[in-house]
Amino acid sequence: MNTIKQFESRRSGRRAEALYKYLEEGIVSGALNPGVRLDETKLAKQFGVSRTPVREALHQLAAVGLVQLRPRHGAVITALAVPELRQLFEVMAEMEALCARYAARRMTPVERETLKRLHQACAEKADGPDVDAFFDVNRPFHEAIYRGAHNVYLEESTLALRNQLSPYRRFQLNRPGRLRRSFAEHDSILMAILDGDPDHAANLMRDHVSILGEVFTDLVSTLPPSYVRTGTG
Repeated sequence: MNTIKQFESRRSGRRAEALYKYLEEGIVSGALNPGVRLDETKLAKQFGVSRTPVREALHQLAAVGLVQLRPRHGAVITALAVPELRQLFEVMAEMEALCARYAARRMTPVERETLKRLHQACAEKADGPDVDAFFDVNRPFHEAIYRGAHNVYLEESTLALRNQLSPYRRFQLNRPGRLRRSFAEHDSILMAILDGDPDHAANLMRDHVSILGEVFTDLVSTLPPSYVRTGTG
């Protein structure tokens, strides 16, 4: 997550937008976890702004599902109920599969070379113990495929849902052997895209993103309590 000094350097722009980007980065990167309350007064004091841009930033985060605005509790980073989590992963798998399908058909030669470079960056982190380091290079690989679909509506929608699920996707990488398996799955997806095989690329990506059966149960059972709500409301 960016430092306060880095935030200050961006204050020449619209304060609410800068704060929104700062908080979004913290949530997506895992620096701010589900269940954490974002206090308007504390944020305003921390960043030297009034509460108005803070409130605007929190409403923007709520609009994309990263926080929930709760009466008497303010803004709380979204924690999902188990049925919601399962359903969102189902939708995420289908959206990313569609991105991979279109990318296999539409990626330009330059975009394919970029994807190969991003894949190599993942290779350098896949054998290490640092989940955060792998996650940081894993994300651009997926985003390159979203862009390669050449459908701006699909790209933006997929990215928004990925951001909402980002803490959970990061956490599931902690499973033993998952980094190496994730990289191997990336390798197969990459080859299908480079071969121009949309059906295979879509199927591989769907399997890569899906969390089903015992794997889903294991994920839920090992999540910190703050990540998952007990109810659906």
